[in-house]
Amino acid sequence: MTQLLFLGGIGIQELLIVLLIVLLLYGGKKVPEMMRGLGQGVKAFKDGMNDTVSAIEENKEEKKEEEKKE
Repeated sequence: MTQLLFLGGIGIQELLIVLLIVLLLYGGKKVPEMMRGLGQGVKAFKDGMNDTVSAIEENKEEKKEEEKKE
C-alpha cells in the first residue's frame, strides 16, 4: 500500500475518496478557487517562516558582533 509521506497513514485510496467527496459537495467551479486560496495561504505561511528564520539569524549575528566589541 502506497502512503503519502506528508499525510502519515492516509493512503492514495483514502485521498481519492476525500477528493471525490469535496468535488461532490462544492462542485467543479468552486474547487479550483479553494485550492488557489489554499496555495496562497501556504505561500504566506512559508514567507512568514522564512522571515522569522531571517530575523533569528540576524539577531544571532548582532549578538556575536556585540560580544566581539566587548
